[in-house]
Amino acid sequence: MKVLVTGGLGFIGSHTVVELQNEGFEVVIIDNLSNSTEDVLKGITNITGKTPLFEKLDLREKSAVQDFFKKHNDVTGVIHFAASKAVGESVENPLLYYENNISSLVYLLQELQQKPEASFIFSSSCTVYGQAEKMPITEDAPVQAAMSPYGNTKQIGEEIIIDTAKVTNISAILLRYFNPVGAHATTEIGELPIGVPQNLVPFITQTGVGLRKELSVFGDDYPTPDGTAVRDYIHVVDLAKAHVIALRRLFNKKNLQKVETFNLGTGTGSSVLEVIHSFEKVSDKKLPYVIKPRREGDITEAYANTDKANNVLGWKAQLSLDEAMASAWKWEQKVRS
Repeated sequence: MKVLVTGGLGFIGSHTVVELQNEGFEVVIIDNLSNSTEDVLKGITNITGKTPLFEKLDLREKSAVQDFFKKHNDVTGVIHFAASKAVGESVENPLLYYENNISSLVYLLQELQQKPEASFIFSSSCTVYGQAEKMPITEDAPVQAAMSPYGNTKQIGEEIIIDTAKVTNISAILLRYFNPVGAHATTEIGELPIGVPQNLVPFITQTGVGLRKELSVFGDDYPTPDGTAVRDYIHVVDLAKAHVIALRRLFNKKNLQKVETFNLGTGTGSSVLEVIHSFEKVSDKKLPYVIKPRREGDITEAYANTDKANNVLGWKAQLSLDEAMASAWKWEQKVRS
């Protein structure tokens, strides 16, 4: 089975390529290197003993996407990660996000709908739930009005896939991630944000290694046990494995509907301070941090009900927050050494 992984040199994409290759899939990666580097290929090769095919191209260029599928006409499955994902940047530059996240999806689906059948895994997000009324969040929770253009592109993306699947031979699974963290145990690949990190854990590890003076904690007056915002932090390797299971489900025609949706999280909420304390425990370092006002658009808490993923998809997160923080710290130290 030949599988296309778009954004396959990024954080989640590279870990998923590793799991696919370990399971015997032939992988071809598309990445425009806007938020990654070609060095990641070496890390994937070192772990798996096999170098995936790599095509550097921009999915916003329709003719390039058409040419790719002519060349790789034996691709039957696609895992689609390639997208811009910074909430703040999407507010400042919405058209960049709509072009990058929506047009690339449309061009991919236009090619796949010409095949007798195709399996499509979509990298979605728990942002589609907004501030859910009930915790933990189930897949039946209402999709709320998006808090940012980024969140809106995930909602629109899901709608495009659902509408397309109704009238084509494409079957799809929408995977709504909570907060991916950590790095591969080998420290060959991990999260390597370009510029100032937008996510909590790389900011923590960069502060721990001395690259940042201190960590900003935005808000300590939320209605949570310690006043800081609560999220569901899932180890990226657990997340990657879920993609392989989801793709096999479609290949083996085990899906119960043309489009299925699964939450991917641990089912446990951790506050910002709990994540800091986890880092301090595994690194044996005190982390300098300062409390700042809440950020606009940040929600109080979000963590997954994982029953459907556990029971229907047959997947469960195995790795703990401490294990994720320890791997992220090992990775950070390696990158800076």
